[in-house]
Amino acid sequence: MSASYADTTVVRVLQVAVVLVVALAAGACAARSGGGSVPTPRPFPGAPVPPVARAEPRAPAPAPTRETERADPAPADSVINTALKFLGVPYRNGGTDPSGFDCSGFIQYVFNALGVALPREVRDQYRVGQDVSLDDVKAGDLLFFQTVSRGASHVGMAIGPGQFVHAPSSRGVVRVERYTAQYWASRFVGARRLPAAGTRSTASLRR
Repeated sequence: MSASYADTTVVRVLQVAVVLVVALAAGACAARSGGGSVPTPRPFPGAPVPPVARAEPRAPAPAPTRETERADPAPADSVINTALKFLGVPYRNGGTDPSGFDCSGFIQYVFNALGVALPREVRDQYRVGQDVSLDDVKAGDLLFFQTVSRGASHVGMAIGPGQFVHAPSSRGVVRVERYTAQYWASRFVGARRLPAAGTRSTASLRR
């Protein structure tokens, strides 16, 4: 083999090698998308992973308005919730604590727990606060009935339309009944609205 032929062969081999290297490099960094003519870039092997796009910071939540704020329970709600904790407590004549209540002892205990001091006897409780007509009775008002003697001799507390909670001697436990029922409606003598709970002052007697 002549030197000129050998030189020519080497040159051709080098040309082929250069073509292959160029083709491989093109295949490594670009690919055609869907047979189209525009190449879609691809990352080189070993290239660093691009940083993950950070989400845009969220705007702070709007401050709560009066409509969205949870309102504190009204005094009437507190009184009712306290009274209903004692459902089923047995009736005890002269009772003034959760081991046993009579009607006025029950009312006195509930209101005293919320800062309103009341007299012990039914007839004295009937002189406390503001006089309320039956049509205007609201939850938390005291309801008075004539049962064992003339005038106010039994007391309970309204908890909602037509209902009251009290400590009656009959059936012997604190319970909820309808003051619109015939028995109670026929014995109703009056209703009183007391000062708001939490005053820590003795309710003044009606003159």
